[in-house]
Amino acid sequence: MTDWLLSIEGTDAGHRAALILALMAAFLHAVFGALQKGRHDPWLTRGAIDVSYGVMAAPFALFVVPWPEPHLWLIFAGAFVIHTVYKFLQAWAYSKGAYTVVYPVVRGTGPLFTVIGAYLIFNETFTGIQWLGVAVLLSGIFGLAVYNMVFLVKERDTLNAALAIAVMTGLFVALYTTYDAYGIRATANPFTFLAWFFMIDGIVMPLVAVSRWRKMIDPPDLGPLMTRGVIGGLVAFMSFGAIMMATRLDKVGEAAVLRETSTVFAAVIGWVFLKETVGPRRVALMALIAAGAVVVEVGG
Repeated sequence: MTDWLLSIEGTDAGHRAALILALMAAFLHAVFGALQKGRHDPWLTRGAIDVSYGVMAAPFALFVVPWPEPHLWLIFAGAFVIHTVYKFLQAWAYSKGAYTVVYPVVRGTGPLFTVIGAYLIFNETFTGIQWLGVAVLLSGIFGLAVYNMVFLVKERDTLNAALAIAVMTGLFVALYTTYDAYGIRATANPFTFLAWFFMIDGIVMPLVAVSRWRKMIDPPDLGPLMTRGVIGGLVAFMSFGAIMMATRLDKVGEAAVLRETSTVFAAVIGWVFLKETVGPRRVALMALIAAGAVVVEVGG
């Protein structure tokens, strides 16, 4: 598998594989968000997910994949800091504003910053048609945020703070996407980066979750919580692994933009499984997101 993936880097086959991986990551990211939005405290759910994927990754990191090259340790340290800050910002934003407003803003600002970062770091460029696609996609994402802000939000007193934190969170989405793309390209075996990343990244949030769980008057049973954590850990493996592999096989900016079709998948999941109302306006905005992603792909 590793030899085949390395052989198609930068080829048409690699481009097609990156497209499939980015769309798969978008769908799985929406599933991941739905799991976090479940019946448990999101801090507890995130802790259960992180400890699950950390434990599952450990045997692969220690005994299966090649040992990391010396220069990777500094890269892992940077990734650890960036992802930790991102998780805290995300939780802070959700505590200040509604999920339906914060999520589109985070996911909308993320790819815009990533495209800029990919240009500065990897010298990637977009065609005029692709920039048009980015504009269409972002108009759909931010349109969803504005629609939800006008019609659905109750937390008016904290809305400005929530939006500001959401933009900062989006900046860190771009930062970790670009930084991790650099990291996975800096090792001979991409699975070395992924295995060690998941093992290291699973350290902080479980400690936060345990602290919150102990302070609760009526803490939830650990069985259902850890079941959700194991499922979320498996989804995280596939979602993050897919988008990182896509950034190695093809352009970082294109993969980041295509991943943000997760907003469409999230709305569909909310409609089908969570029985949330979608409505014609939101359907039209989701169509803009999908159309923008298609234009970015076709215009490349």
